[in-house]
Amino acid sequence: MYAKRTTALLCIVLTILLVTPGHSVVTPSNPNGAELALALQKLSVLGSVLYVAAHPDDENTALLGYLARGRLARTAYLSLTRGDGGQNLIGTELGPLLGLIRTQELLAARHFDGAEQFFTRAIDFGYSKSVDETLATWGKQEVLGDVVRIIRRFRPDVIITRFPADGRGGHGHHTASAVLAMEAFEAAADAEKFPEQLQGPEALQPWQATRLMWDRSRFFAGGADSGSGVEVDLGTYSPLLGLSFTELAALGRSMHKSQGFGSAGSRGSRVSRLEHRLGIEAQTDLFDGVDTTWSRVTGGAEVGDILRRAAESFDASQPAKIVPQLLRAEELLAALSQAQSPADWVGPKLAELREAIRGACGLWLEVTTDRESGTPGAGLKLELAAINRSEVPVRLVGVSLPFHGDVDLGEELEANQNWSLEVDSVVPVDQQSTAPYWLRQPTDGALFRVSEPNLIGLAEWLPLQARFDLRIGDRDLSYEVPLLYRSSDRVEGEMYRTFEVVPPISLSVEEAVYVFGDGAERSIGVNLRSTGSPARGDLRLRLPAGWSGVPASVSFDLNAGTESRFSFSIRPPKDSSTGTLTAEATLEGSRATLSSGVRAISYRHIPPQTLLPPAEARLVRMQLERLGERIGYVMGAGDEIPGALRQVGYQVTLLTDNDLAAADLTPFDAIIIGIRAYNSRPAVLQHNARLLEYVKKGGTVVAQYNTASRFGGGPPELGPYPFHVSRDRVSVEDAEVTLLLPEHPLLTTPNQITEADFSGWVQERGLYFPDTWDERYDALLASHDPGEPDRSGGLLYTTYGKGVYIYTGYSFFRELPAGVPGAYRLFVNLISARQQ
Repeated sequence: MYAKRTTALLCIVLTILLVTPGHSVVTPSNPNGAELALALQKLSVLGSVLYVAAHPDDENTALLGYLARGRLARTAYLSLTRGDGGQNLIGTELGPLLGLIRTQELLAARHFDGAEQFFTRAIDFGYSKSVDETLATWGKQEVLGDVVRIIRRFRPDVIITRFPADGRGGHGHHTASAVLAMEAFEAAADAEKFPEQLQGPEALQPWQATRLMWDRSRFFAGGADSGSGVEVDLGTYSPLLGLSFTELAALGRSMHKSQGFGSAGSRGSRVSRLEHRLGIEAQTDLFDGVDTTWSRVTGGAEVGDILRRAAESFDASQPAKIVPQLLRAEELLAALSQAQSPADWVGPKLAELREAIRGACGLWLEVTTDRESGTPGAGLKLELAAINRSEVPVRLVGVSLPFHGDVDLGEELEANQNWSLEVDSVVPVDQQSTAPYWLRQPTDGALFRVSEPNLIGLAEWLPLQARFDLRIGDRDLSYEVPLLYRSSDRVEGEMYRTFEVVPPISLSVEEAVYVFGDGAERSIGVNLRSTGSPARGDLRLRLPAGWSGVPASVSFDLNAGTESRFSFSIRPPKDSSTGTLTAEATLEGSRATLSSGVRAISYRHIPPQTLLPPAEARLVRMQLERLGERIGYVMGAGDEIPGALRQVGYQVTLLTDNDLAAADLTPFDAIIIGIRAYNSRPAVLQHNARLLEYVKKGGTVVAQYNTASRFGGGPPELGPYPFHVSRDRVSVEDAEVTLLLPEHPLLTTPNQITEADFSGWVQERGLYFPDTWDERYDALLASHDPGEPDRSGGLLYTTYGKGVYIYTGYSFFRELPAGVPGAYRLFVNLISARQQ
C-alpha cells in the first residue's frame, strides 16, 4: 500500500514539472510523451538513493533532480525536521503552522525534481550551536529510530548526507543529520537494533546500504579533500526535460517562498563531488558495485527485457502501442510479487509499471465531491468520472468508495467517450478528521507524537481514496485516486483541492494570549461556527486553578454554516500566574467534548491546508506598569507583536510605506521596527532618515533584528550612530542573562527588571546581535551559549537629540506572542523610554 501510494503520484509529478505553479499542485493530469518516455526508462533502473539533511531547503535540489530524472534512480530526501523553528517571509505563521507551510513547499519542490519526501518526528526548535544539545533536546534514540525506520522502509543503495559530521555545517541540527545518518547506516542492518520495527503489521526487514557519501558543498567543505569519492555534473542537459538539472533545481528551490529562496537557473557544467564516508568505496560512479538492472530480482530478467524493448519502441505520438508489452511485463511482475518480499524492488516497480500503463492509455480516473469539506454524519455527493483515450480495451469493473463501499459496474470504456456516475454517500459518524497526522496530538518534548508507526516518516497522509477496478486488455488492474473537490474561478480557472473531514463545529478563542497586567476582569470572546449541519449544545470554558469566569456555560443553536460570538468575563488571581484556558462544547445528544478550531492556510504556491488547532489561549497574570499610549508599528517579515501590545492596552497603528514617507509621526509615543523590516521593505530603509528625525525631535524608536547578509552592497547605518549587525546569537533560551547596567532607566522604569524576568523564554534568547558599536550606545545585557564568550550587543540604547533609539536582537517576536511575562515587562520598558 505504501509503495503503491508513493509511486501512484508519478504521473502527476511528471506533468506538473512543466507547468508554472499556481493555486494548487494537486491538479490531476496525464503525462505527455516526454514524461512517459522518462517513466518507461525509469522502469529499467533499479537503484535508489536517500539524501539526508536537517531542514526544508537544506537539500541539494540539483543533485536530487540529477539522480531522479537524470540517472532515473528512486530518490528521496529525508529532512529531519519540518522547519518549524524558522522565520516566515510571506506571513505571520510560526511554529507548527510554519512547519506545515514548509512541508508543502518541500513537496512542491519534489514535484520538480521527482524525488520522494520523508521526515522524522523531530521538531525544529530553532538554531542550535551544538550537536550534543540538538540530540539531547530531541532524544537521540527516538530520532535515530526514525531514520533507521525510513532506511529499512525505503531500502536505499546509497545514502548521501548534505553536511559533514564534524561540525563544519555550523548549525547543530545540520551536524546531527550527518551523525544520525552515519549511525543509522550501521543500525538499519542490525536486527538487534530497533527490533520492534521488524514485527507487527509493517514488519520491516534489516537493510544494509552499499555506501554512505557526503555531498561536499563549497559552503561546508573547509579542510582538505579526502581524495576518495566521485564527481557528478549537475549542469547536464536533459533533452526530454528541456532543462539542465541546475535549471530544474532553481524551479524547485523557488518553492521555498517562506524562506525567500527564489533563485535563477544556471546553465553549463557544474561538477559536484561526493566523498566516501562509510561502506564500500565507489571508484568511478556512486552506484559502483550496485546492480541497477533487473538481474538483481530473482526471475526478473524476462521482465527487464520486455521493459527495455517497450522503452526502445515507444512512439510518443502513439503511446498505446506498447500497452500489450507493458501488460505482459505486469503479468510476470505480479506473479513474482507473490514469491518476493513486499519490501523488495518488485512492489515499487509494479506500482510504477501500472502507472505507466495508465498513462499510455490516456486513462483519466476521478472522484470529486460536491463540497470542499464534510463533517461526520453529513451527506455527501460523489461524482465518478472515467475516460479511456486509447483503442486499448478497458472495462470498468467497479469502484470502491470511502463512506459508501463497493459499486459494481461492468462498463466498457469506449475510446474517448466520457463515463460518469453520481453516488450519494454519508460521512461515517466516527470518521477521523483529515488534519495533518503529526499535529493530531500534543507534542512530546521536541518530538511530534505519532501513535501509528506506519505513519512515521511520511510527508503527509491522504486516507480518503477511491479505488477503480479495471480490466485493461487481459489484466485486472486497480488504481487509487484521492477524493478531490473541484471548482472554477474566473481568474484562476479550474481548481482542485483534497476533500477534508472536519469536526461539526469549530471553536476559537479570539486571542492566543490574554495578559492581565492588573487584577481587573476582562471579557474574552469565543467564536463558535457550525461547519456543516445545524448544531445545538452547550459551550463552557475550562480555566486553570485560581482563575474564575462567568457564565459557567452558555447554550448555542446554530444554523448550518453560521457563526456566533460568546463572551465570558474572566477574573485573574491576585498574584502572578500563568495557565491555559480551553473552550469546550458538547453537542445535544452527544457526550463527546469538542475543543478545536478549523483553520485554513492558503498560499498560491502550495495546496490549501486545513488544521484543527486546539481552542485554547494562554492566560498571564503579571505585575506590569506601562507608560505611553500610541504605538506606530512598521511590520517587517511578519510577526504578532502588534496584537500582543494591544493586549496590554496600547493603541497600535500599522505604518504603511506612505506613512513612512509623509505622515506626521510625532503623535506616536514610540515607533517599533518589526523583524527584518529593513531587509524586506525597501521603503523602511529609504525613509530611515525620517525615523531618525522623529527620534531627534523627542520620539522613541525600537528597532528589532535584521539579518546582516540581506543588505545589498553592505549593511547601511540603521541608527543615529554606527553599529555592525553580525551573525552572533544566543540560541539557548534559558542561557543566563547579566544586567550590565542594572540601574539604567531602561531596566528600572516603569518595571524593575531582574534576572527572574528571563525565565520561561521560548526557543532562543536572540539572534543577529551587533558585535561592534559606537561608544555612544549603552549595552545593557549580556548572555552567551555554553562554551562561548558573552554577547553584549543584544540590547543597545542611545539618546539622539531629544529622543531615544534602541536596537535589540532579543527574540521578542517569539516571546510576546507566547505570553512570556518577563519579555513583556522588558519590552514595555523599551517602549516607555521617552516617558522615563
